[in-house]
Amino acid sequence: MPSLIVRFGDFFGPKPGQSWFNQALIKPGKPVTKVTLPGAAGVGHDWAYIPDAGETFAQLMDRDAELEPFTRFHFRGHWDHDGTRIVEAIRQASGNPDIKVKELPWAIFRMASPFNETLREMIGVRPYWRAPIELDNAELVSFLGEEPHTPWDVAMTTTLRELGCLR
Repeated sequence: MPSLIVRFGDFFGPKPGQSWFNQALIKPGKPVTKVTLPGAAGVGHDWAYIPDAGETFAQLMDRDAELEPFTRFHFRGHWDHDGTRIVEAIRQASGNPDIKVKELPWAIFRMASPFNETLREMIGVRPYWRAPIELDNAELVSFLGEEPHTPWDVAMTTTLRELGCLR
């Protein structure tokens, strides 16, 4: 059976759902007054803008006859080289350069995790926030010609507006 695997960073985008962005960094439906970061400053992280991810899948499916029986690609998306670029994008899109940043309370999550399955799962992915996650999209770019990519400012403004975070 043919298989296609496309690996993405953490998702953000204009539709609410279960993602680190919507459930940790910001609160949908409210103006952004603070950002809660799961990672640490200095640790890079890849972010995938959902419309770009969807466009990537659409382009791959349009060319499915050209794919090998087992194909794997990495989607780079928005590389946040030091873990703070996403905060700057949120500040810029919201027009508020003074948005506070706080760390996710990992210690509290660890203490409560025996009693809560979601917190157990979150603790399980903590290593992905402690080490850089940078996906190499060279094979994807070679196959498609370019990776679909919406600039940070457009992607973040659209995301925050659609999530009800902009006045």
